[in-house]
Order: sequence, then structure tokens, then C-alpha cells
Amino acid sequence: MIQDIETIDEFLAHRTDDVEEAVRTAAATEIMPRFRQLAAHEIDEKSGPHDLVTDADRKAEEFLTEALVKLLPGSVVVGEEAVHANPATYEAIKGEAPVWIVDPVDGTRQFVHGDPGFCTLVALAHRGVLLASWTYAPARDQLAVAVRGRGALLDGEPLHAGSPAPGRDLEVATSHPDYTTDDQKRALLGLWTDGVSPRACGSAGLEYLAVARGELDATAFSWEAAWDHAAGLLLVEEAGGAHLTLAGEPFRITGGNALPFTAARDAATARRVLGLLSGGA
Repeated sequence: MIQDIETIDEFLAHRTDDVEEAVRTAAATEIMPRFRQLAAHEIDEKSGPHDLVTDADRKAEEFLTEALVKLLPGSVVVGEEAVHANPATYEAIKGEAPVWIVDPVDGTRQFVHGDPGFCTLVALAHRGVLLASWTYAPARDQLAVAVRGRGALLDGEPLHAGSPAPGRDLEVATSHPDYTTDDQKRALLGLWTDGVSPRACGSAGLEYLAVARGELDATAFSWEAAWDHAAGLLLVEEAGGAHLTLAGEPFRITGGNALPFTAARDAATARRVLGLLSGGA
């Protein structure tokens, strides 16, 4: 088993291209052949009509689970579909082994409807610390990679989130109303004010990428599932952004966060959004 952070650093120094290849191959073999080709029997509901899973989700996660553990022996995988089948597997995020956090198709609803706004998310963490992430939008052939302390890249070019232009309304992507409870909706109400332009989010991973690119000012989300957030939070951090929970602390992938939380292009914007969220809570 991998025992120390130096060994993982060595892995990240030499094997990130191998992870990229695994992500691209999973998409090429299990996701894209099913894009706009899904049969009815390949789509199922989980918790309700808006919470969908497809054969692409399942097969891509199976592929990545096998490939990533081979690349980093002693590591474990926490994948969205595996956790749905056995919620206890989520606890591995808090364990001692390096953990791959996987969302095989982030934006399944978009995928099902033939919309290219979906992506595959992979993050590597150890003892609760995010170390690297891969955000791949296969229908757009865009790949963003972040390694802690080494910056963020989109298709090989550095990402810089920058800061919002003074005097312009903040553009904020929020938890989609189809996936939020009444209490969660109330917690986000503070964003409906002058100077802010909120909208419902699509794929969380692509919203984080938009923040890292400086195309979106912030997100405001009300759920904790690590597979939705891990890759994007590190991407935003390494692009110069910041994230804060309602308690004024950075989001923890191990859970127990005060919600909702924000990820933003810079620390000042994160604090501004947090103030609005606190007022609406």
C-alpha cells in the first residue's frame, strides 16, 4: 500500500498522463458510443425522475475503477454509482489509503437528452487533501487538469480565474431547483438581490471549469457529494480562486460542511457571495 505523501508526489510527477489516458479511454469506449444513442432500457431512475443513471455511467465507472487502482496500487475508488449501490463505500474518503473520487458522467440528465454539457470527473485525494484532478468534457474534447501547488491547465494552457469586472453583476450558478429541498432553496435566497445574476447550474464539473476560466464568477451549491465537487474545487483553487462554506471555512471533501458553500474566481468574491448566503440562511 502507498504509505506516504512523498510516494504519491512521485506518482503525480510521472503518471498524470497515464490518468489522462485512462479518463479519455473510458469516455471513448463507454460514454461517447452511447451519446445520443441510448435505448430506453439503458436509462434508470435512482432517487427520482431527475436523478438518472445510464449504462454509460455504470460502465465508465467500472472501467475507471479498474484502471486507476492499477495505476496506483493500494489506492481505492469512491465512485458515484458504487456508493449508490453500497453507501458504506463513501467512508473510504476518510481513510488512510489514497482515494480516487469518480463521477463517470457528471450531468447525466444532459447526457440523456443529447446535450454536450456533461463531463467525467476524477480527483485524487489523501487524508482529506485534494492532490490532483481531471475534468474531461468528451463531447467538446476539453480536458482540464489540476495538481496541487502546480497550477491548472485546460488543453495544456494555464488557467487563470482572475476577478470579476467592477460594477458588473456577479454571475453565479446555483443548485438546480429540481435537486434542492425547500430548505435549501431558502438558504440560497440571498443571491436574488441587486448586483447578482443567479442561474440554475448544469453539470457541476463544467460550472467549476467556467469559474476557473473566468467565464463564471461563482457557484453556490447546497449539497456535499464529493464526486460532484472534488475535481472542480481543486481546479478553481489552482486557477487562483477560493471556496468557502457558510462557516467561513474551505469546503472539506470528508463532509460535515456548513451549507450552502461557494467557489469563486477570487477570495473577495467568495466572501461577497458567502455574505449573501449568510443573509439568506
